[in-house]
Amino acid sequence: MEEIKFALDTFYAVMAGALVMWMAAGFTMLEAGLVQKKDVSEIVTKNLGLYSIACIMYLVCGFMLMYPGGAFMNFLPQIGSSWSLSLATEASPILYGSDGSIEGGDFVGYYSHQADFFFQVVFVATAMSIVSGAVAGRMKLLPFFMFAIILTGFIYPIQGYWNWGGGFLSSNGYSDYAGSGTVHLCGAAAALAVVMVLGPRKGKYSYDGSSMPMPGSNIPMAALGAWILWLGWFGFNGGSELKVSEVDSATAVSQVFLNTNMAAAGGVVAALMMSLFKTGKMDVTMAINGAIAGLVAITAGPSAPSGGAAVLIGAVGGVIVYFSILFLDKTLKIDDPVGAISAHGIVGIFGVMVVPLTSDASFGMQFVGVVAIGGFTYVASLITIFVINMVMPIRATDEEQDMGLDASEIGVESYPEFK
Repeated sequence: MEEIKFALDTFYAVMAGALVMWMAAGFTMLEAGLVQKKDVSEIVTKNLGLYSIACIMYLVCGFMLMYPGGAFMNFLPQIGSSWSLSLATEASPILYGSDGSIEGGDFVGYYSHQADFFFQVVFVATAMSIVSGAVAGRMKLLPFFMFAIILTGFIYPIQGYWNWGGGFLSSNGYSDYAGSGTVHLCGAAAALAVVMVLGPRKGKYSYDGSSMPMPGSNIPMAALGAWILWLGWFGFNGGSELKVSEVDSATAVSQVFLNTNMAAAGGVVAALMMSLFKTGKMDVTMAINGAIAGLVAITAGPSAPSGGAAVLIGAVGGVIVYFSILFLDKTLKIDDPVGAISAHGIVGIFGVMVVPLTSDASFGMQFVGVVAIGGFTYVASLITIFVINMVMPIRATDEEQDMGLDASEIGVESYPEFK
């Protein structure tokens, strides 16, 4: 019976990971659709590259940083490597504790080390994909990949350890089921740090400071990306239950799927209604971000709420993302072409802070988690991007931006017929 459970839970982890990996295609399509046509090939290359870098760096050191054999004061994990991970090293199945640590706490589930690695590595790539959208249209490719090495290999795993590896957040009661903070806030905080150094796209803000529209290249492509993300999120949240081999866990997975879907629906409707109320029109880009906001909002606690509560949580996320996008763009003059900082960062904070309403988590510890994850990631990313910028310019020149990064960075244009 235990062998059957092991096989079932391992297969479930691998399939959930494959769904999350499919989200990389969603981010690619979403970003490619919302950037200008002269930057589409470059954004596709960024996403292919960042996913590959995330996989390699997580194997080199990230996985063992996030799930170490020990740590200094539950804060700074020991470094190690999974480079030799193979069937020869698979001595026994992996046992997870309810605190998220390996071989600790109450029994949660058995599955192979390889399945665990694969499920975790696609989360790392998701965090880096958030950065890709926010810096679109003006960040050079090589510095972006240099930053991806540091974020996926070191910054993300260290703060991930605090929550899922048995670090000081989880051991003190912080609750983040599938990563509203650990994945989405982390990615958004890193994106904000890079954007603050990078600056806006050329022509985004006029001399009087007003925001100038820069329409996306392909709205159907962006919508396809949103649908792919919506689908992949079932693996993102559902897979975080970690097993399906028992009645309670299988039921919990079903509830997670239900709530994930309903929160996204609530986010779309709320964002559309806000757009209609404020402008008299239903902005499709706000609907897309409303779906993502609903998904991010429910991610920290998708198993506890009822279906109706999930709709409300997603709807609040949709309202938040609508006003946040406008505030960052028009008031703070932060250029985020796809709304990533708002959808993943601001709504990610909301997702973490709403968890105590449907669980026994404390608002105080949730706030500590937000500050720790967001603060650490922002500062570490800011230092990293400053150093990279000293070595090589991270910003494309005005001439390169006029030409388009497809021409200046890639040499292959996505829409050559529209020149």
